[in-house]
Amino acid sequence: MGELSTALGLDFVRSALVVGVLASVLCGIVGVFVVVKRLTFISDGIGHAAFAGLGLCYLLGRDPRLGALAVAVAFALLLGWAGSDAVRRNDSLIGVFYAVGMALGILFLHAAPGYVPNLMSYLFGNILLVSRTDVWLTFGLSAVVLLVLALFFKAFVAVAFDEVFAFVQGVPVRLVLTLLLVLVSLSVVVLIQVVGIILVLALLTIPPLTALALARDLSRVLVVSVLVGLAMTLGGLALSLRLDLPAGPAIILLGAVALAVARLAQALLLRRGRRPRS
Repeated sequence: MGELSTALGLDFVRSALVVGVLASVLCGIVGVFVVVKRLTFISDGIGHAAFAGLGLCYLLGRDPRLGALAVAVAFALLLGWAGSDAVRRNDSLIGVFYAVGMALGILFLHAAPGYVPNLMSYLFGNILLVSRTDVWLTFGLSAVVLLVLALFFKAFVAVAFDEVFAFVQGVPVRLVLTLLLVLVSLSVVVLIQVVGIILVLALLTIPPLTALALARDLSRVLVVSVLVGLAMTLGGLALSLRLDLPAGPAIILLGAVALAVARLAQALLLRRGRRPRS
């Protein structure tokens, strides 16, 4: 307890906790739609394609997050315009954007004068090195994403679970899908330099998958997903500080254990002829 109290007295630990909570809430909610709609590979592609904009802004001496945001949103708009069926039929094109975005980003960083960040920091990040600016930026954009989700929640649910039924009910499916992809892009870019693309993808997938194994009602899935994300992040940070481990891998591995336990419990219940209560 003494070590924990001492750690909480440090500014960088408190900043990491705040960002961890914001990331858990944001990814726990957005991630449910990512998993249900099977947009995980697209989310990964968006994150890596955005690296081109990030590298270009480093070269031009601008805030790299602006470039990453512009490229990610443009990519999301392109995918939304194509439609989910076209995206699934041409998933190899997303792989091309993934590779090209990374290649361009590396070339831009190579050409940039002076100090440039290590690529590993982009992939894995370091939540213990977040600044106050990162905290406020994460808070502001997280609030925007969650507000839009709340305003169009029913439309997002309809499109996520059944596009045909949503279309029959008069929901503008392509527009809603595009908006969902833009929100995913914002979520990825907001957290990409804070915790790294690998941890962002883990927080977008592990908590929702764990929640779907434990609950069936959507509202409960969302709540459980956020709670699992919080347990992952806070527990991983505690393990990191206690055992002197890298924070990102500790968070991811703790989440993987939680997912494995949830899936095992689900399998045991199904084997006994019972379904998990929602």
